[in-house]
Amino acid sequence: MLRIPNAWYKILAVLIVGYSLIYGMLINLPTDVGILDETIRNLFYHVPMWFGMMLILAAAWVNSIIYLNKPTQKRDVYATELTNVGILMGFCGLFTGMFWAYNTWGTPWTNDPKLNGVAAGMAMYLGYWLMGRSINDPEKRARLQAVFNVFIFPLFISLIYVMPKLSQFSIHPGSGESVNFKTYNNTNNIQHVFYPAVIGWTLLFVWIAELRARTTLLLYNKKNEESFSKHIIS
Repeated sequence: MLRIPNAWYKILAVLIVGYSLIYGMLINLPTDVGILDETIRNLFYHVPMWFGMMLILAAAWVNSIIYLNKPTQKRDVYATELTNVGILMGFCGLFTGMFWAYNTWGTPWTNDPKLNGVAAGMAMYLGYWLMGRSINDPEKRARLQAVFNVFIFPLFISLIYVMPKLSQFSIHPGSGESVNFKTYNNTNNIQHVFYPAVIGWTLLFVWIAELRARTTLLLYNKKNEESFSKHIIS
């Protein structure tokens, strides 16, 4: 059943994502975008996915810290599901980026500090996901995942943001000495879609994480009730 206090952001998520999908294909773009041409419209999907992923993973990181300080099932579930959805969002951003690279660079992947950092970071988070499925003890699994999460998030940010910024040989926009997308924006058209897209995609995936978390908590509560009933009967 939909909880009324939370309905506003779900409606907002649908409206904003719909706006970015439609208006992002209709707006007039700057003409001096070089080889990007019409593929620059992927800026409204690829980059917001990554921005949203970082926000969601940051929220998972905070929940992991809270769990380690005061362990509760709720915090564990929030940290786990936010991280899982962040991983999903990261792969959506990765594949849209590969599609973009293929149409501009002629290859979906190249030896670039930004891309290599992304590969290493996503591999670490895949390790988090696998850890959750390889440990049977719930308490042990929750604590190990929380510790792992606390350490990998700052490392992930350094791999995909800090290190590419320090590099002078990256061809990825915004990294090293490569061009920033602000260079192309000689009108306000891009901002009118880009920033709403960041908000919309983030809210949409937060909604997914909330649904997953609520479902997991309901299953836990049902399992506990069944265990309690069996104990009373016996």
